[in-house]
Amino acid sequence: MNTFTLHLLDATHSETLADITSFVGEDASGSFGILPGHSRLMTCLVMGLARFRTRDQRWHYLALPGAVLYFNNNELTLSTRHFLRDDDYTRISNALRDQLLAEENALLSMKKSLHRMEEETLKRLWNLNRVTTG
Repeated sequence: MNTFTLHLLDATHSETLADITSFVGEDASGSFGILPGHSRLMTCLVMGLARFRTRDQRWHYLALPGAVLYFNNNELTLSTRHFLRDDDYTRISNALRDQLLAEENALLSMKKSLHRMEEETLKRLWNLNRVTTG
């Protein structure tokens, strides 16, 4: 059985996994699969779950906030800022959901903070304008 090697790279660590028989991911055009011997390919994965199968026919799952995928000479490299890897679909789906909720809450907090800063800046400009023209 033909296989390829998977290299997972993020900001803090990397993993190399051998004996991969297939990979399924999703980019802007939709879901796609890679088998050993696939032609050279480069694309950007969207946020979500990807999966790969090993020689023992078991599926393994990756939660990604997006990634750059590069496949060449039976070497698949995924470069991302963070990834989670698990063999249990339910557990990794929950972890991805929790991660997305945490990121959404952080983004909402940042937006509120920026809005308050904008309001304060506009008040100060208005007061400065009143003082200089009054």
